[in-house]
Amino acid sequence: MAFYRKLGRNSGNRKALFRSVLGALIKQGRIETTITKAKEISKHVAKLITVAKAGDLNARRQVNAVLVDEVATKKLVDEIAPKYKDRNGGYTRIYRLAPRRGDAAEMAIIELI
Repeated sequence: MAFYRKLGRNSGNRKALFRSVLGALIKQGRIETTITKAKEISKHVAKLITVAKAGDLNARRQVNAVLVDEVATKKLVDEIAPKYKDRNGGYTRIYRLAPRRGDAAEMAIIELI
């Protein structure tokens, strides 16, 4: 039994999707996506920020192993994680939007608080 959303993708495509969307969220601060992807991304970004709060070389390497983007890793470890030093979770906010035109998928904006 899977305790995560498969999003209609195999594991490799799902991993690539999360890497690209997490990188975009970290670089831009907020992105627009479907509500199911936003909920799943929220879990992943919380784990990344928790690891990045340590701020040491090992944390940087662990974050870079997930993101594979040096710019996003640097921004997360040096700028974003120190802001959440005294916060124990709840790093993202999800706003629901109108359904997407075309396939009527529920849309949302996910942003870092």
